Amino acid sequence: MTKVVTRFAPSPTGTLHIGGVRTALFNYVYAKQNNGLFLVRIEDTDKERSTKEFEKNILDSLNSIGLSPDKKPINQSERNDIYVNAAQKIFDSGKAYWCDCSKEELDKMRMEQEAAGKKPMYDGRSRNLGLKQSENTVLRLATPETGEIVVNDLIRGKIIFNNSELDDLILLRSDGTPTYHLCNVVDDFEQKVTTVIRGEDHLSNTPRQIHIQNALQYLHLNMLTCHLF
Repeated sequence: MTKVVTRFAPSPTGTLHIGGVRTALFNYVYAKQNNGLFLVRIEDTDKERSTKEFEKNILDSLNSIGLSPDKKPINQSERNDIYVNAAQKIFDSGKAYWCDCSKEELDKMRMEQEAAGKKPMYDGRSRNLGLKQSENTVLRLATPETGEIVVNDLIRGKIIFNNSELDDLILLRSDGTPTYHLCNVVDDFEQKVTTVIRGEDHLSNTPRQIHIQNALQYLHLNMLTCHLF
């Protein structure tokens, strides 16, 4: 039987707040009820806003209320090579592509979509151009254009997302740094997370992250999800 593993993954851009405490508590209790592990991951890839002072505040606050992790917390800022290698694997498999669209071009595209009554989203215009990596390109996931993703949520049950509603999200920025979605998927895999308990605001992220899992062939990650109100 697979051992239950949950994780609390705060960003050290501020002190620990009550919403974070609630999420950590649910993860901790669920893990302990199932004789599993409760992990903490510091998502500090936002170099401008993340500080060691906030990180210390979060960890000290968790420990002070008895929510100590069962393993030493990991920092995403120290794992850049792991994420870049994962992105390269996705690109080599043909499931990602380089995009050189400028901010002005993207803004114009979204304005035209909104004017036409459409959902503003990246339209994949660079998908088949075969661009090379440069200082002006980002790496985008080639999201399937048809079909659907089914999310099995412990609270809401089966939730269906149409792939046509999901655009090609960015995996690597133009400076080569990884984005939240890629880091999240890679770390959940490497930490053997089985159950994701997080806020409702992350619900729309779930199908996107499943596509990254599939692109990386992390097929065993059929995780349970629980999005709190």
